[in-house]
Amino acid sequence: MTKIMIVGAHGAMAQLLTDRLLNETTATLTLFLRDAARLDRYADNPRVTLVDGDIKDTDLVAKHMAGADLVYSNLGGPDLADQTQSVLTAMKQTGTKRFVYISALGAHHEVPGKFGEWNEQAIAAFLPGFRKTAQLVADSGLTYTEIRPAWLTDNDEVDYEETQLGEDFKGTEVSRKSVADFALKVLTNPTTYQNASIGLDKAGTDGDQPSWI
Repeated sequence: MTKIMIVGAHGAMAQLLTDRLLNETTATLTLFLRDAARLDRYADNPRVTLVDGDIKDTDLVAKHMAGADLVYSNLGGPDLADQTQSVLTAMKQTGTKRFVYISALGAHHEVPGKFGEWNEQAIAAFLPGFRKTAQLVADSGLTYTEIRPAWLTDNDEVDYEETQLGEDFKGTEVSRKSVADFALKVLTNPTTYQNASIGLDKAGTDGDQPSWI
């Protein structure tokens, strides 16, 4: 039975992914987050282990990562690189090799034109952390998949296209359900998208900025 650790488990996409993994696979899940009581609805599920802790407590992360086949990270924030380094260190300590994580469009300067300029300004405080994280992961020796979603919506749809690193990013937005769908695809087929950085957007949403701005 596959064991998956989800860090940053209270994130909206992480919760969408958790529900789909529980409904559509037989995987067991370790959900790591601050204030685990926020996910009490999973407390009685025998396939779920809830862990309340600080992601920078590497020893605690490693303790609960032991035996995991894959790690999915929904971490974020200005200190993302420090958070991710703790996870990568724990993976090396436990021998866990497969890492799937949420990054951001612009993490590789791959967004062209006016939308790229707007995006650089809109998330200027966070892009350095995403860029440092991408380098840490690439240098880690782990097998990884970086997911770079467009600006996120709560639309009730799974509708997305993919771009590879080296290709210009396309649309401006994508639904959280779409991102969770792609993550599920990778986690259930971990031999795919190895050491790849994938951009996700909804086709036809090209523009200078997201439609709701």
